[in-house]
Amino acid sequence: MQSTLGRCAYAVQDQFCLILCLQCIKVGVVDLLQLRYFQAVARHQHVSRAAAELHVAQPALSRSIARLEAELGVPLFDRQGRRVRLNRFGAMFLARAGRALDELDQGQHELHDAAGLAQGAVAIATETLRTVTDLVAGFLTEHPEVSVRLSQSSAPVMSAQLQAGEVELCLASQPLPGSGLHTAELFSEEVLLAVPPGHHLARYARATVAMLAREPIVTTRPGYWQRTLTDRLFADVGTEPAIVCEGDEPYAIRGLISAGVGVGLMPAVARQLAQDPPVGWLHLDAPGCVRTLSLVWRADAYRPAAARALTEFAAVHFRTWRGDA
Repeated sequence: MQSTLGRCAYAVQDQFCLILCLQCIKVGVVDLLQLRYFQAVARHQHVSRAAAELHVAQPALSRSIARLEAELGVPLFDRQGRRVRLNRFGAMFLARAGRALDELDQGQHELHDAAGLAQGAVAIATETLRTVTDLVAGFLTEHPEVSVRLSQSSAPVMSAQLQAGEVELCLASQPLPGSGLHTAELFSEEVLLAVPPGHHLARYARATVAMLAREPIVTTRPGYWQRTLTDRLFADVGTEPAIVCEGDEPYAIRGLISAGVGVGLMPAVARQLAQDPPVGWLHLDAPGCVRTLSLVWRADAYRPAAARALTEFAAVHFRTWRGDA
């Protein structure tokens, strides 16, 4: 085992390789595939579900975990059929294995960066794809060699994606839960009340939240910024919103309001970008009725060159778009 460590330390001095070698000292000949299999089973707490995610046969996965436990000399799971539960040994090893694999993944990103931005890729999560449409189009015009992967997620899911390393950047309209996150504000804007054409409130320039007590509300599901802000504004006046429609696409709210389903909150940018579908716009006399758009990333994770380039491009893009440049 000492010769294995010597060869690895001699060939590469990077921290992630040394961490893996330390794991090798403790557990014997443990390969990366076993660690990733173990991580997946620990995440699902179920062998069949982990096998489906990994695209391997369930018996092969079970044998791999059994070999790992034999090499470690301790059981990692308490078993109940195909359902398993991490025991205290498994929880201890999962923390170490997770850090080792994370270091290796970040080392791979560094190698890709060393090969140049031409091989770069960046994964972004956002609450609405409409927000990133022009941003990504402009970025790819300047960097056509970069691969961009997008996903639409609520705030809690975005935070989980960052922590799991599934995305490098999140474009969020509210603070993301979790620790160790870095936030770079792009801009803040007023949030307006949108009402159907001909609605009795449409004749006013301003409204209060109390005036909406009996109004049907169109909003998003919990976890999206419009729902978070709606719930807070109504809680501030001691009531609950009468929600008649909730969904996962914030951009669709305007069409539903225009159709007469109810009233709802919309960012001021929606008023600037398009006249259709038609709605009436009112200012809400309520404290903190704003949306702040920010880029968020893990402070402790290596950011690939493509993610850094997109961060810089986004700052200029939104500054120019708002006329501040």
